[in-house]
Parts: sequence; structure tokens; C-alpha cells
Amino acid sequence: MFRKVFFGFLWIGFVTYAFTLAPPDQPDTLVLIKDLSTGNWQGINPLIVALFNLMGIWPLIYSSLLFFDGQGQKILAWPFAMASFAVGAFAILPYLVFRQPNPNYSGSLNFVLKLFDSRITGILLTIGAVTLMGYGLNGGDWSDFLQQWQTSRFIHVMSLDFCLLGLVFPALLWDDMARRKMNNSFLFWGVALLPLLGPLFYLCVRSPLSATPSETETNQQQPQT
Repeated sequence: MFRKVFFGFLWIGFVTYAFTLAPPDQPDTLVLIKDLSTGNWQGINPLIVALFNLMGIWPLIYSSLLFFDGQGQKILAWPFAMASFAVGAFAILPYLVFRQPNPNYSGSLNFVLKLFDSRITGILLTIGAVTLMGYGLNGGDWSDFLQQWQTSRFIHVMSLDFCLLGLVFPALLWDDMARRKMNNSFLFWGVALLPLLGPLFYLCVRSPLSATPSETETNQQQPQT
């Protein structure tokens, strides 16, 4: 119950802050989003370019856990995972409110699940994230970023969203480790305390999930008498 209350207040607080206390919208916000989305990055601070694209990495990281965590839940996980590509933690937090602890997985792995379960996916995401971080840190203007963070709601909320996604990731991590028989507290805290790179490292080293037949599949396989 404490977990649900905590994530519920965090969700409500984040929504309230984003729309009432964050800096106001700027007239060129939609143009900026369009340029960032279409790769028209000329004249845009590389730090903002990197942050925007890293916000596309986070939903893939979460999907690599949510699609397995959602099996057996009373709510579907994939709508929240898909929505997180557009609104980040605004979609992840309500899932964390309503989900139940789920350290088990039963059933087969289809192509999508195998893709998100693969270490290769984790490696590719890590390469992409490190490349983006290098691009932003190498050519970024921190004074300009700070100024925009203080005056632009889009930049301000996106930055907080990025941090929040790193903060709440451990809420799904322990159950995912349990599903893979990886009861290692040292690994858990190492991943939990290293934002973004910790979760990416975890996706690169976690044990593959063993597909087990579900109860329905088991019954279907039993000989008829």
C-alpha cells in the first residue's frame, strides 16, 4: 500500500508541477519539437538534441521490463509502455501505482518478447545512448541549456522527466531480476544508483528469460483420456 501511495503522490505532484509551477510555454516550442523530431538540428544546442533523443531510449529500456512484468497483471502494460514514448514518466508512474509485485513469468516468448529480452538489444541501446551523450557533452552549451531550463516549460519538464525515469526504474528492477533468478543485491544497487547507464548495463548482462509453458498450454499438451 505504501508503494501505491508513494507513486500516486509522485504522479500527481509531477503533473501538478509541470502544468502549474514549471516555466511557461515558449512561442517556438512546437517548432523546436518538430525540428528535433525530424533531425533538423542546425542551431539547436547539442545538449537539448541529446536529451530529446535520450528520452526515446528510456521507453525502450522500460519496455524491456514492462512487457514481461505485465504478464499476470490485472492491467495491461503495453499501453503504458507505448504512451511513455510520447509522455515519459507521465505514463510510467500510473502503471507503477496500479501494478502488483510480479517476480514470475510463465508462457512462451514471441518475436517481440525475444527482441526485448535479447542482450543485443541492450548493447544497441547502450551504443546509441553513449553516442548521444558524447554528442551532447562534446558540443553542448551549458549556460544556454540552463537559461532554457529556467525559461522553457518543454526543456524544464523534459529534464525532470529524464531524471524521474531514472529515479523510479528500481521499482521494476528487482522483480525482473527475480524472474531471471538473479538475486544479486550488489548488482541491484549498482544499477539503481547509476542513472541511465546502470539500466543499460543491466540489459546487456541480464540472464535470458526461460520460457515456461503456461497453465493453459500445459493442459493443452496433456493427453486426452
